Parts: sequence; C-alpha cells; structure tokens
Amino acid sequence: MDSRATLRWFLLLVLLPGLALAGVAKHVKHKHWTNDYDRYFRKYTKHYFGPHFDWHWFKAQGIAESGLRPNASSSAGARGLMQILPSTYEEIKEKNPHFTNIEDPRWNIAAGIFYDRMLYRRWKKGLPTEQRLSFALASYNAGYGNVNKAYRRAKGKHGEVKSWNQVAPYAPNETRHYVKRIKGLMQTE
Repeated sequence: MDSRATLRWFLLLVLLPGLALAGVAKHVKHKHWTNDYDRYFRKYTKHYFGPHFDWHWFKAQGIAESGLRPNASSSAGARGLMQILPSTYEEIKEKNPHFTNIEDPRWNIAAGIFYDRMLYRRWKKGLPTEQRLSFALASYNAGYGNVNKAYRRAKGKHGEVKSWNQVAPYAPNETRHYVKRIKGLMQTE
C-alpha cells in the first residue's frame, strides 16, 4: 500500500470518531450513526434502484467515504458525504440539472447514488445480480477502468468470473478494503 493509501485508511479508521477502533466496527444500524440523512438515502435509492433495493448499502458507502460528514473533502478534491469529484458531479449534473450544489448533502447523496447506478449498469456482463453491487462500489472507489482491468486479469486466471472475490486480489488494495468495509458495515450486530 502506498503512503497516500495508508494515510487515507489511517484517517478513516482512527481519526474519524467511532468508525473502527480496536477492530470493533460500527454497523450502519448502530446507534453511533445518526439518521440525519436517511431520508435522502431512502429516496434516491428508491428512485435509482427501485423500492426493493436496500438503501443501507449507500449509507454504508457514505460512512466509508466520509463518516457521513457533509463538509468532508479529500486531498484529491472529492467533496461531501459521498466524496464526489467536482468534475464527476458536473457530468452527473448534465443529466440531472436540478442537482444544484455539490456541497448540499441532498444533492451529494443523490449524485453518489445516481453514479452508483451508472456503474451498476456497466457491470451487466454475465455477472450474477447479487455480485454487481460489489463491482459498482469498487468502480466508485477505483474507477471503472481500473476494476475492469482487474476483472480481465481475473478472467485470464480463472476463465469465468462470477464473483467479486475472484477479482478482488487483482484490484487495488485500497479498493479491496473499501468494498470489504462497506460489506462489514452492512452486518448486523
């Protein structure tokens, strides 16, 4: 892991209060996490993924991205709860002109879930439906091209790829931890 990735994980795991101390993870439904933004996670998950999709996945992603801090920013320039790059936000805004401000938690969450949906749709190629979300989350973190490259390497090694676990060893280390963290946040206590 390079020094920037190490620093990012240090910040996520140690400095952001209550995220994970001494190996004890706080889950999405844990009392530590407020329900301040739940209505937006519910609304935009239903809008972009349908009423039966569990909105907690995207709240878990928001926790992994920013600790649900609406004013979070990264050294790369990503901003808000969902840590969206301004350039990505502008691309999303072209299709959703009503998304007014990247700093507004509502529109930041909406844009993040919209982007997840775009990535989710790109991973149709023979993957089981229950695996597509892992690939979309990984793509959100590392970029579609990087995850597709890892997919092709796994396919070369295994022939047929049907799960994220087959691809994860070929993905960037930070991305493997990112997907694992979100899945861990979805576990019940």
